Formats: sequence, C-alpha cells, structure tokens
Amino acid sequence: MQARMKHPAMILPGAMHALQALNAVTENGIVPARTIHLLHLRVSQINGCGVCVDMHPRMARKDGETDQRLFAVAAWRDTPYFTDAERAALALAEAVTRLSDRSDPVPDDIWADAARHYDEQALAALLVSISVINVWNRLNAATRQVASTAWG
Repeated sequence: MQARMKHPAMILPGAMHALQALNAVTENGIVPARTIHLLHLRVSQINGCGVCVDMHPRMARKDGETDQRLFAVAAWRDTPYFTDAERAALALAEAVTRLSDRSDPVPDDIWADAARHYDEQALAALLVSISVINVWNRLNAATRQVASTAWG
C-alpha cells in the first residue's frame, strides 16, 4: 500500500497546526475523553478511514477504554455496553457524518436526546469534534493514507 501523496496537512503551511488546535479545544474535559474516542472511531468506520480506524482504538485504550466496547462500537445500538449519554453522542455523530442520507440531516429527536445529556458547551464540543474527525477522514481517504503504528 502506498499513499497518493504526502498528507495534505503536512504540505499546506499551517494546516496541521490549525487542525490540531481545533481538535485540542474539544479535548478539554467538557465531554469525557472516552466518549470522544468512541465517536471518532464510529465516524471513521462510517467513512472507511483506515488510518483512524487503526489509530483511535489504540488511543482509546491508553485512556482506559475496553476492547469489548471498542469491538462493539459499530453495533452500539444493539449492545449493552454504552451509557445513554454515549448513545446520544454516537447518534449525533452518525447523523452529522451522514448529512445527505436524510431530508432532515439531524432530526429533532437525535438533537433533543443529545441536549438531554449535554449542555450547550458540551454540544458545541461534540459538534466540533465530529466535524474535525470528518475532516481527517476525508483527507486520509482521498489521499489513501496508510495506517501505521507511528500514528498513535
């Protein structure tokens, strides 16, 4: 396997710094790190990003996540391993990632469930985090970046 090009964020001056800075504002404890890891993995599964599907479970394990939950995140609706708040975050992540799949991209019931578990600042952190992982996925997938243990 070989990437089509060097990673775009490493070529365009300031891009890596900007993406890392944007990501950093979502990792300040407003939303639990384990929740962020789960939604990053789920979004990356949806987008078929090999780099992120490889990297995020390793990062999650470092933060104490279990293999059982990581293996089950693709079927989170049908397993008992996730809290109601995590389920709400995962549903929001899927909706925001699949905007064109519905006439109402983020239905009121998904939004209301997320808002029951997260205040406005936490919702903002979730939305920015979901958006940033989608950017990483798109950059990686478009350029066929190769998964590597060097990533995490």
